[in-house]
Amino acid sequence: MTRAVLVLARHELRLLVSLGLWIARRRHGTGAGTAFGYARGQGPMMFGFAFVCVIESLTMAVLLRDHPAVHRVVFTLDVYTIVLVVGMHAASVVRPHVLDDRCLRVRRAAHVDLRIPLESVAHVRRELRTTHERADGELNLAIGAQTTVTLELAEPVAHFTFLGRRRDVRVVRLHCDEAADLVEAVKRARTAPSPLA
Repeated sequence: MTRAVLVLARHELRLLVSLGLWIARRRHGTGAGTAFGYARGQGPMMFGFAFVCVIESLTMAVLLRDHPAVHRVVFTLDVYTIVLVVGMHAASVVRPHVLDDRCLRVRRAAHVDLRIPLESVAHVRRELRTTHERADGELNLAIGAQTTVTLELAEPVAHFTFLGRRRDVRVVRLHCDEAADLVEAVKRARTAPSPLA
């Protein structure tokens, strides 16, 4: 139980840090690599969700106007919820996929960060999928219920779930706003001569 609370607290802290980075127009962990975004398709949905939270907050303020102590607690929780919703979108914006000369860093918001060594990538292709069934050895990182890039791996890569459970994956499907560019960049990076050669 304590571990789950710590994981949730760390996740919320990452969301708040992401919100700060988004306001400052900075990205997290891109370094010398090339960033590939994936958040464009979810922006309207996330802001729609935040708008619904604002409406709910105003409604509760009216309903609880005769109970100031309860109103303060509920209002605080509502504001924090709105901050977290915007933070989730901010995390998707400031934590893009990153390709460098050694690995492809696949991410989704603040809760998935998987490094795939380029030598482990057997095949990469652009593939639009709108349905994703759970299967052993597969990781689907859909945005707006779709993925646009499929990576088949020559050897399993360890992925750790939100609460730290290990899963070995051989197929990774992800969404990328510029899917064709990412696929071509991965193909080029896989066939480029090693800088150590």
